Amino acid sequence: MAEVDRILIVGGGIGGLSLSTALHRQGYTPELIERNPAWPAVGAGINLPANGVRVLRALGLGEAVARNAAVLRRWGFFDQQGELLCDTDLGELWRAVGPCLGTTRVRLQEALLTGAAAVPHRLGVSLTALTQDDSRVRVSFSDGKSRDYDMVVGADGIHSTVRKLAVSSSSPSYAGQMVWRSIIPTRPRGIVEIMVLLGEGRFFGVVPMGEGHTYGFGAVDGDHFEDPLVGRLERFRRRFAGFGGPAPEYLAALQSDEQIHVGPIEWVELDEWYCGRVVLIGDAAHAGPPHMGEGGCMAMEDALVLADCLRKADRVEHALEAYVRRRRHRADWVQEQSRASAQAWVLPTAVRNAALRERGDQMFRDRYRPLIPAP
Repeated sequence: MAEVDRILIVGGGIGGLSLSTALHRQGYTPELIERNPAWPAVGAGINLPANGVRVLRALGLGEAVARNAAVLRRWGFFDQQGELLCDTDLGELWRAVGPCLGTTRVRLQEALLTGAAAVPHRLGVSLTALTQDDSRVRVSFSDGKSRDYDMVVGADGIHSTVRKLAVSSSSPSYAGQMVWRSIIPTRPRGIVEIMVLLGEGRFFGVVPMGEGHTYGFGAVDGDHFEDPLVGRLERFRRRFAGFGGPAPEYLAALQSDEQIHVGPIEWVELDEWYCGRVVLIGDAAHAGPPHMGEGGCMAMEDALVLADCLRKADRVEHALEAYVRRRRHRADWVQEQSRASAQAWVLPTAVRNAALRERGDQMFRDRYRPLIPAP
């Protein structure tokens, strides 16, 4: 086991809390800081493919998450009016792994917090400086304090401060799509699976959530722009007014501008994931488009593997080398396939729909098959 008495985890999202739990279960005593004054649950809902559910079970959190989640049995692609193009039996695809689940970000955060309850944490604190030598990392915080650590983990998301201070100054790249996310407390008629309706240069999707909720997302291809809060709901309805299937009922169920979260789809591509004793996990290292629903899963897998590598290695440096060796190919695959999906979903309608009718199920299975083995 690598001798790391003091580990700092920066970021209290999915990756940071998963790593807190994983390290604690391995006998380590990490500390966690989160720059927000309250625990973040950014976004609306989350689709958890079975490889992510497998990690939650390994962390002892599978039952807590499943309690407030919907089992997702199929994923279907439809044309803009709701006619089926292809679908995939998720239960059959992931049979050897477990179920796919749909839950709200809030419920997932609650379960992850339960797992990390024993880990000391500070909210409303961020990094202001970071330096290191061969034996320690010196960290300065926004509250004026500073401290030395044996290792620092950047789990602070796509706009990572840790990445900027220690690994790379590069910024995320715009993936060419803007996305709107929301949740309604009801289930529109006919939604029994993940449904993605594909239009011209845009798409609209719905995912069943636990407790009778439904997660909806819509995206348009094009230049980055700002969408102010005031009037956002009405503009959102107009953008997707031409969609059929469950879209009209979903759009009608939304009641306020505040329900809709909007932002650019971005991705991060790095040559290195660590420098010295500072390492990145999750979106800080390899954020990609959300079209496979694998962002949270990759962060949780990173956490589990990093903890395992620390347990097996004799030195921090060897542990970080092993972590990257085990994770790089898998994360690169997901990022590559997610970017390909982002482009494919907005191809010219006739070309895209014909391809999905002919071989959509097989393409979907090929995309996820490498994730069936444990990380």
